[in-house]
Amino acid sequence: MDVLVDFARTGRIGPLHCGMPLTEAEDLLGPGRPHPAIRMIPDIDGYPYAWNGLELVITQRLVSGIWISLSPGSTAKLPPLVLPDSESYPSAVLREDLVSGLDDAGCRHDVNDRLTFGEQSSILTQPANVCAVFGTPGRDAHVPHHDRFYLSVLHKHTA
Repeated sequence: MDVLVDFARTGRIGPLHCGMPLTEAEDLLGPGRPHPAIRMIPDIDGYPYAWNGLELVITQRLVSGIWISLSPGSTAKLPPLVLPDSESYPSAVLREDLVSGLDDAGCRHDVNDRLTFGEQSSILTQPANVCAVFGTPGRDAHVPHHDRFYLSVLHKHTA
């Protein structure tokens, strides 16, 4: 939870931040797994490099987006730089738990109307402008409450 709240509050994950060169990110994380489009056209923009549950969107060889993707009810993996001392962790994060963590950290957040509809809700943190998207889990998800909102992705993009 500390990693998620800190990212939502600052827009950074440790030394990772939007605007840094891909080469620096790979120095920190090791070589990423590029999207197949990048393998075909190496300088194509807007496709992610992935390190399991962490993805970096690359534009002109710079990090333009950071994503932490979760699948409620399963185990997520993040690189040690992101989650020290643990390679995997349970990925069922309830909306109210993240909101409580943000409140405790003094991080303002507002409903993101553009991504709140149907069985999905979203908040946008300030001043970091990090978006959290929540949804109800599928029937097969191993979670205690199928009728509650769980975090599915936490992401930041540059303009």
